Amino acid sequence: MGATTRSCAGNLPLELTSFVGRRRELAEGKRALSAGRLLTLIGVGGVGKTRLARKIAAEMSREFEDGVWLIDLAPLGAWDLLAETVAAAVGCPYPDIDSLAAYLQDKKTLLVLDNCEHLLAQCGALAGDLLSTAPGLRILATSRQALRLEGEQVLEISPFTVPEPAEASMEDVLHNEAVRLFEDRAMAVVPGFKVSDANILAVARLCRRLDGIPLAIELAAARVLILSAEQILQRLDDRFRLLTTGPTTAPPRQKTLRALLDWSYDLCSEEEQALWGRMSVFSGGCDLEAIEQVCSEDGIAREGVPDLVTQLVSKSIVLRRGQDSTVRFDMLETLRQYGWERLVASGQDTTLRLRHRDWCRDLAARAEAQWFGDHQMEWLGRLSREQGNVRAALEFCLSEPGEAWAALEIAAAMWSHRLSWSSPSEGHHWLERALAKEPGAGAVRAKALWVDAWLVLLRGDPETAKPLLEECRMLAERLGDEAQLAGAVHITGFSALLAGDFGRAFTLLEEALARRRLIGHRGHEWVALFQLALTAVLMDDPRSTKLCEEVLETARRANAEWSVSYALWVTALERWRRGAFCDAVIMMRDSVRLKLRCNDHLGLAQCVEGLAWVLADDKQYEQAAQMLGAAQVVWRSIGTSLSGLGHLAGAHDRCETTLRRHLKDDRFQDAFDRGAELTLDQVAAYALDERPARPPAPDVTSVLTRREREIAECVAKGMSNKQIADALFIAQRTAECHVENILRKLNFTSRSQIVKTWDSLPPDQE
Repeated sequence: MGATTRSCAGNLPLELTSFVGRRRELAEGKRALSAGRLLTLIGVGGVGKTRLARKIAAEMSREFEDGVWLIDLAPLGAWDLLAETVAAAVGCPYPDIDSLAAYLQDKKTLLVLDNCEHLLAQCGALAGDLLSTAPGLRILATSRQALRLEGEQVLEISPFTVPEPAEASMEDVLHNEAVRLFEDRAMAVVPGFKVSDANILAVARLCRRLDGIPLAIELAAARVLILSAEQILQRLDDRFRLLTTGPTTAPPRQKTLRALLDWSYDLCSEEEQALWGRMSVFSGGCDLEAIEQVCSEDGIAREGVPDLVTQLVSKSIVLRRGQDSTVRFDMLETLRQYGWERLVASGQDTTLRLRHRDWCRDLAARAEAQWFGDHQMEWLGRLSREQGNVRAALEFCLSEPGEAWAALEIAAAMWSHRLSWSSPSEGHHWLERALAKEPGAGAVRAKALWVDAWLVLLRGDPETAKPLLEECRMLAERLGDEAQLAGAVHITGFSALLAGDFGRAFTLLEEALARRRLIGHRGHEWVALFQLALTAVLMDDPRSTKLCEEVLETARRANAEWSVSYALWVTALERWRRGAFCDAVIMMRDSVRLKLRCNDHLGLAQCVEGLAWVLADDKQYEQAAQMLGAAQVVWRSIGTSLSGLGHLAGAHDRCETTLRRHLKDDRFQDAFDRGAELTLDQVAAYALDERPARPPAPDVTSVLTRREREIAECVAKGMSNKQIADALFIAQRTAECHVENILRKLNFTSRSQIVKTWDSLPPDQE
């Protein structure tokens, strides 16, 4: 979306440069969006529609309690992924328009649909459908044309006013918006740059020659790094006299922008020009490694790529995004399209798209091979960032004759949907298209069949999965492909698990695990082991304890944190089934902490549900009822419920029945409603028992047992859980459980509060 910093309301990025001018347009835009529900900012490319839309959204964000969501549609090539893209951005797990409308129906939300021009009809249809069903929704769109919907308000964004020749005084010129923008952007590259008596006439003429187009002014201002304002003007004037820019019917401002881009292109060296064109093959940006792999050779040495990228960044052709360990490079869409036209003119476009395809194949293969290991969290973020590139590569493979096999290979390698696709439905979208275009009966098709079945099962469609699995099994047997036969058995077992047919699921998953182990793929093997352990827990099989221990140990040994979170969850369920409620709560909370790090809301919902089940059986009925209500908050946030997860729905129903029996309906509903009124952040804090501490009672130790007081004294001395266990000859897990109980009983959130409390106790209470 442009910047990595996120606001508290939705995904609105913070601008990395200052906002200059546009006071009138800003006021009109806010007024129009307050009075109506659809506002479209229209204007030529480079005029600043996106920046103004972000400013309007930022200043109005407090009015939208459910968030402001910026969705850049420029990287989206396939119109049929429009609803999918919007759904993924706002957190709706289902990609169809009806589910998205239902998800937004009771929310007060602002959607900023940026760069609609290439999907004009589809954006209009989407906006119309959403606005008709979600009364609290407002939409702010940017486009080169209006969406032409009833009730749409259109605000045309014109270029900045420019200094007239008569405005020769410093005061008049300095108040001009175009000049202020030039000065602001020039200061960013040359600190201390000022519009002065020495350059004021040149700057004023520059702004006039550029027709006040913000992008053109910004590109020109970047040149003060190597040229004076007068030199920039001279070169620009010369260039305009020589240029023939586009058809005579094109608006003058578009010709001017084209001329500026031609001029910027000619200021680059041949190698920089080549890299500009080649980088246009990327969609949504990329890192330096990708540029080196895809864009080098044929006149660009790999070792020279970093310097060339640096030069393009300094010339404002390429934008540097991100900080710390995640640095990416991107181009404004206008510049990317210009680069693409140059690449096509050079005849190298197909070669570059094939290289880009191969880079995506390599990315997908490495993700599949490495996701279960030390770098799991890195892959989680990386594949999310590269969605635009993967989509572009898949679209190329599906449109280029003879390339559908590569689409199957890429999409099937990214089988773990939460590490790749925005939802299971998107993965199914690509695989369904690729399977239709590549009917050849090879191993890549067999793999794609079971991966597609896995994805449609995750979206709750077992009937569609059946023929896919049957074809996969028959094809794998005919080919003698043990890996794909293992996949067919595995996903058939997973289907039985979701259906609640635990006996059949256990048999199939046990066979799948044995087959996976023979093949030796750690990621596939662990998933089968996890599902086998979950099946054993749900069917009360005595083998569940050993299986859960193996699942957790394997994930921890691999240092795969996202997998550890699921291993902790299933092991907590196993402890709960055995009556070890304290252990179950501790492990479930450890899982919650990891879920929050991974931003895994589905996993968080399962954990909060699990906590409610454990607390209910531990006779903490009111807290369990509130936790059950809190779980509904998380389920709602992802637009789903337990109804699609039949293997877990039974435990939820039994928990609710228990709570209603012990609390009676009124008390249960009151506690449930308190939980259901929490925000997502409050749910997480409640699940972790991180409630604000209250001042301790005068005799704080009276609520603790003798053993708990003994352990609290050890904590006050600074002893760790292991040291406490060794000193009192108890298991470390028992010590952890006692500390957890002490914190809960005293309504504390940290061990340091125990230390402070014991330090302040009078001698007769110690």
